[in-house]
Amino acid sequence: MRKWIETTGRSEEDAIAAALFQLGLDRDDVSVEVIDRAKPGFLGFGGNPAKVRVYYGPYEEGEEEAAAPVAETPAAPARDGLLPDDEVIIAKETAPAAPADDAKAQRIREFITGLMAQMNVDATPEISRNENGYQVVLQGTGLGAIIGRRGETLDAIQQLTNYTVNRGQSSRTRIHVDAEGYRAKREAALEALARKVAGKVVKYRKNVTLEAMNAYERHVIHSALQEYPDVTTYSTGTEPNRRTVVAYAPGEHR
Repeated sequence: MRKWIETTGRSEEDAIAAALFQLGLDRDDVSVEVIDRAKPGFLGFGGNPAKVRVYYGPYEEGEEEAAAPVAETPAAPARDGLLPDDEVIIAKETAPAAPADDAKAQRIREFITGLMAQMNVDATPEISRNENGYQVVLQGTGLGAIIGRRGETLDAIQQLTNYTVNRGQSSRTRIHVDAEGYRAKREAALEALARKVAGKVVKYRKNVTLEAMNAYERHVIHSALQEYPDVTTYSTGTEPNRRTVVAYAPGEHR
């Protein structure tokens, strides 16, 4: 059987985040069972914290991933097949990014500028920073070549940047790379897909397995459906064919 730990927090998301911190894992590496949902008290007194059981580790032979109870509440994405520096993170409100010009930002700028020159792409990085790390937006013309099919080239640039800038550093910094607003557009398309599939899952009461996606895209699906009634999500398979399952779960999120 898979291993598991139980943690508590002010909300289900906080409890999951606490477990992920203890385990040193990302959200897509685990399955979650919500044991107790958070209950607010009266005037701040008498409330009950949320309690979750987080399953982790490899499945034994003959053990199916769907067998583990799951009540997915996306938190920290999502390394799964990408470098540990992938931007899949706990979905929380964050402060707006501010322009960055510190030593690490300079290192990011130098690497990406050199990489763009090697790729013969006329693109300039605009770098800002917030609590989630550094945000890099590539500005220029003809940027479709650095986005690639379903953002694969952009993901590769992001991974290379994370690896190069963080190599030899005592602490790791997340670096998010975008171009022409691609990620926002892709997120919107994935969210629409998630809701469409969830509607079919509830209507026909049958699970649906989506096409293979990277960790970032799976995280978007998890987030889009975290409050969708009668539906839960989990991931199955191994890279590069890891997929998200949208499962029928009567009574979930009601």
